[in-house]
Amino acid sequence: MPNAHADEKLKPPRTTMPQDAAALRQTLSLAPVIPVIVHDDVSTARDLAEALVAGGLPVLEVTLRTPHALQVIEEMAKVKGAVVGSGTVRSPLQMGHSVDAGCQFMVSPGASPRLLEAAEEHRIPLLPGIGTPTEAMTASEHGYSFLKFFPAEALGGVKVLKAYASPLADITFCPTGGIDMVKAREYLALPNVICVGGSWVMPADAIAARDWKRIETLAREASQLNH
Repeated sequence: MPNAHADEKLKPPRTTMPQDAAALRQTLSLAPVIPVIVHDDVSTARDLAEALVAGGLPVLEVTLRTPHALQVIEEMAKVKGAVVGSGTVRSPLQMGHSVDAGCQFMVSPGASPRLLEAAEEHRIPLLPGIGTPTEAMTASEHGYSFLKFFPAEALGGVKVLKAYASPLADITFCPTGGIDMVKAREYLALPNVICVGGSWVMPADAIAARDWKRIETLAREASQLNH
């Protein structure tokens, strides 16, 4: 009978490539707010990106929730000063598409082991989402020190992240989900929060009216939030 223990000894230990923390820290530090963009109009993608960048929010997360999201990313990536990433990344295939579209980072709503392992094969960093201490610890074991806390408000918001600060002291968060200008200030006051994600800077009616000046103004107000 084969010796199972002997077979185990012959297996090489699994090595984990750590998250490119330095690159991600640099990106997440560019502004206190990352606009979370759900946009499918390729013709206005650059206008929207230009308004946000002009307002002082250069880091843009374009969610892969619409049919033309990848084309929107490609257009926004052409805007000078824009640092464009993909959001709602849920599969290795979407990771590959993100790289091909010119993304500089990726964001996922969760942190499945398969997704974390797949991210090791790509040159751009992943910001995985977590909602519990166990998920945060699992991501940390895979080499991740920057995590998205999602959905932030639904999971307890500022109070929960404040409670995480001591037992998960080596992890820094970007909370996203249900955050507005007022709540953003509270999150950014926490020592374990580097930035927040939100969509309040791009009201649907402003986009529909192509009121880029209004969006630029809202972005400028958000960019002045102090950590």
